[in-house]
Amino acid sequence: MHTTRYAPNGMVSSVDHLASSAGVAALERGGSAADAAIATNAVLAVTAPHMCGLGGDLFALIHDGSGSVNPGQAGSGSAVSALNASGRAGSGADPDRLRAEGHRRMPHQHDIRSVPVPGCVDGWLALHARHGRLPLADLLEPAIRLARDGFPASPLMLAGARVASQSPGSGDFATVRRAGDRVSRPGVARTLEAIAASGREGFYGGEFGAGLLEVGGGEYAESDLAGPLADWVEPLKVRAFGHDVWSMPPNSQGYLLLMSLGIVEGLSLPVSPGHAAWAHLLAEAARIAGHDRLDVLHESAKDLLTSGEIARRRSLIDPAAPLSVRTPSADGDTTYLCAVDGDGMGVSLIQSNAAGFGSLLFEPRTGINLHNRGIGFSLTPGHPAEYAPGRRPPHTLAPALITRPDGSLRSVVGTMGGDAQPQILLQVITRLLKYGETPGQAVSAPRWRLSPGDTGFDTWAAPADPVIDLEEGATWADGLSALGHEVSARPYGSLFGHAHVIDVRPDGMLAGAADPRALIGAALGR
Repeated sequence: MHTTRYAPNGMVSSVDHLASSAGVAALERGGSAADAAIATNAVLAVTAPHMCGLGGDLFALIHDGSGSVNPGQAGSGSAVSALNASGRAGSGADPDRLRAEGHRRMPHQHDIRSVPVPGCVDGWLALHARHGRLPLADLLEPAIRLARDGFPASPLMLAGARVASQSPGSGDFATVRRAGDRVSRPGVARTLEAIAASGREGFYGGEFGAGLLEVGGGEYAESDLAGPLADWVEPLKVRAFGHDVWSMPPNSQGYLLLMSLGIVEGLSLPVSPGHAAWAHLLAEAARIAGHDRLDVLHESAKDLLTSGEIARRRSLIDPAAPLSVRTPSADGDTTYLCAVDGDGMGVSLIQSNAAGFGSLLFEPRTGINLHNRGIGFSLTPGHPAEYAPGRRPPHTLAPALITRPDGSLRSVVGTMGGDAQPQILLQVITRLLKYGETPGQAVSAPRWRLSPGDTGFDTWAAPADPVIDLEEGATWADGLSALGHEVSARPYGSLFGHAHVIDVRPDGMLAGAADPRALIGAALGR
């Protein structure tokens, strides 16, 4: 279960072995880690529509490889950048209309108003423009071939495909019955070919863009699709366990991971993560970091990660009892991938539809399913994250990247899991940095999570303290119950995320792992 793969010259880890293979092929042709990440994500956009796709958003952290890798080499400082390719609400966004219809929250599915303009393709183009080496058409070719000729249905796709196949425009999934069934997506193949030939115009100004305007029914204007949706932004970081851990700034919830790590760094952790006190302290850190996320997270939020605020929240934690606060947690359908090349560049990339097949709406010309990231908006009048034209919603996507004190790359790591992403990464990163576990051990170990709400994205507003879900194999149940937590046993699997890691060892050797919960994931190297 806890397999760690090793490679000397490059590695890719993702939820699908076909996607990881495409990324490694890019590395073997002389491509960068950015090239490998794009090739991997493009395949996933075809084979994993239940997690991600061209109709979703993207965030990425990049280390350009300029820090030292081998012992004794002087580092040149941090070289970490962050890419925000999350879309914006259309010009027709009207919160008053939603409120007049009786909505108190954004519609979860089957409503175009919860579909910001998808940012994924602009993210690929921005990443390629700054860090790519190979022609974009070469990177997209494996995905085009799979979309045109067919790919085997993943066992994790089946349940969602059955539901999605009831929606107009979802004909690609009409015959999916069992794992391994051949699925072809000709509209996606055409769209990828258009992107390869014409860049963003082939997507936003092409068949997909025209169909989005059509299905939008006034939600979008042509001008909403005309401007780039990807921005290079300043990443956030915190020092934890002798390393710098990086994540995305708002509108991402990346600050929750970093705040949780900063809180845990100052606690007295037990000698083993198998002790119930370990799960208690980490869960309390996650809860106290995130209980007010609905109030404070929006695209313009500042100063969420000050040392004083981290210390204040740490002081509230009782090592012997749970604190009573409203607490986050939610499922999500997202995919995370990472790549490191032979020159030390690392990419930590996450891409998502939000909930499963997203909004369960399909762009009618290409059959591309549209995300529902607009569920992150508020309908409270005057809230800084209120649904409005041109705004980005608060986002659960939170990739991570770790550097050594000399600025060199240590790890790229991330997970799917909705609101629970920071909780999962808190556990994986603490195992890596504090306890010295291998990537395979850290990724495969049983996890806890704070229980989700009805939709998987609504428990930031839950009135009661949550149950702690414990994954099959966890040893913390009796100890947590004795401390006053309510716990629930859950099966080992995707409810607790799909985390992937590539770790750069001090001698430059790469060690990586794909989450066994993904069933068909792979960490592949060269």
